[in-house]
Amino acid sequence: LYIETPANPTIVISDLEAIGKIAKEHNFIYVLDNTFMSPVLQKPFDFGVDYSIHSMTKYLNGHADVVAGVIIVKDEANYPAIKKMLNHFGGTIDPFNAFLVHRGLKTLKLRVMKAQENAQIIAEYLEKNPKVERVMYPGLKSHPQYAIAQKQQKGPGSMISFELKGGFEAGVNLMNNIEIFQLAVSLGGVESLIQHPASMTHAGMTKEAKLSAKITDGLVRVSVGIEDIDDLLSALDNVLKKI
Repeated sequence: LYIETPANPTIVISDLEAIGKIAKEHNFIYVLDNTFMSPVLQKPFDFGVDYSIHSMTKYLNGHADVVAGVIIVKDEANYPAIKKMLNHFGGTIDPFNAFLVHRGLKTLKLRVMKAQENAQIIAEYLEKNPKVERVMYPGLKSHPQYAIAQKQQKGPGSMISFELKGGFEAGVNLMNNIEIFQLAVSLGGVESLIQHPASMTHAGMTKEAKLSAKITDGLVRVSVGIEDIDDLLSALDNVLKKI
């Protein structure tokens, strides 16, 4: 049973405890992609998860200069089988990239907490902006799964999605005119990144498939970084006035 919460790019939150009970009842292997939260903000093994996985490219490294992943096992007895598979197929990190991730881990909590602080302020700003239809951020009480986030997360994190009233054209316009935020589809680094799924990561999907996944034409996803908050707010305010 494979779960990602919060989900990318919609920031929908799944109830880890409830899903864990289902996994246990049916003897499923329970796997969680914990990339968006990092170990700082969400503890998968507290909810019955068997395997916690991360893209270390994101928060764990935090500097957008590594491509790597990690599988963390709850039961050490499951580790030898994974190690054997990686040895056979070669999906292992090289020494220098391991060094870079180790470097990033030293500042993980500092980066995560600062980015989260910025994200809360930005989400509250966006929720009040007349050009924005809705904001999906676990730190807002308007988030449909706010209560679940409060129960299982140590904080709301720094990933935000919001819906522009102007739809697809507004999303493209924002991408073409935004400053400070870097136009990129990664996340979890020290720099703030922004992307428009309908014209970027999910452009190849049919309209029906996108709507089924709740990816609308005006959806924008932001990975908030650790820059000065006034600079970030100014950049958003300036670009939203143009659309």
